[in-house]
Amino acid sequence: MVEASSRATECHAPGHYHHWGHPVSTRSESVPAAAPGSGRLPRRLVQLYAGLALYGASSALLVEAGLGLEPWNVLHQGLAELTGLTIGVVSIVVGAAVLLLWIPLRQRPGLGTVSNVFVVGLAMDGTLALLPDVHSLTVRIPLLVAGVVLNGMATGLYISASFGPGPRDGLMTGLHRRTGRSVRLVRTVLEVAVVATGFALGGTVGVGTVLYAVAIGPLAQLFLRVFAARPAPLGSAVVAPVQPERAILPG
Repeated sequence: MVEASSRATECHAPGHYHHWGHPVSTRSESVPAAAPGSGRLPRRLVQLYAGLALYGASSALLVEAGLGLEPWNVLHQGLAELTGLTIGVVSIVVGAAVLLLWIPLRQRPGLGTVSNVFVVGLAMDGTLALLPDVHSLTVRIPLLVAGVVLNGMATGLYISASFGPGPRDGLMTGLHRRTGRSVRLVRTVLEVAVVATGFALGGTVGVGTVLYAVAIGPLAQLFLRVFAARPAPLGSAVVAPVQPERAILPG
């Protein structure tokens, strides 16, 4: 709960993020230079929290559409069905548990990492509380499309703020570094596992899941260009000193 035109490459390079298996570059050669002063902390903080809140809202639209969720939210929905908790609360609990796995993997979180755990889940539950129940496909299909597009916008906002990856991103990059396996293999194993588990527990897999996987990378890259901000200065107290080489915003 955070991440798109082709599957992940085998190697990693600093300055790139990944969103659901698709490379999303934040290097200067692929993202236009930011305007003077645009890298200042206030703007970046607004981008961070606006992006996380919009990510949660976009996930709520996908839940309400009922046509298929992102891989991690398939798991969250399945666990919510099992426990009786809201999907947002489950997202927070799972995010916190995944973040604990960073310790043996020696990953270092940033402000964005910790904020991700809480803001996405709270925004998801808040949006779901405001949305009316929908049943007609003429409403559910536009909700699905709006959710995917808004998710891409949220991803661009969040990543361009440069406050560290989401907890699920760090799990993937940490396992890659510790096992020596390719990012593609690690990601595939993780996503297949969470989707299969979530589906078995009652999570929704469908055309929305496929649409999200295909569209999210190009959308995220587009909005990264729109919201490009200067990278955080070295030694910033609110950014992880060493960021993982690839990252994904959770779904």
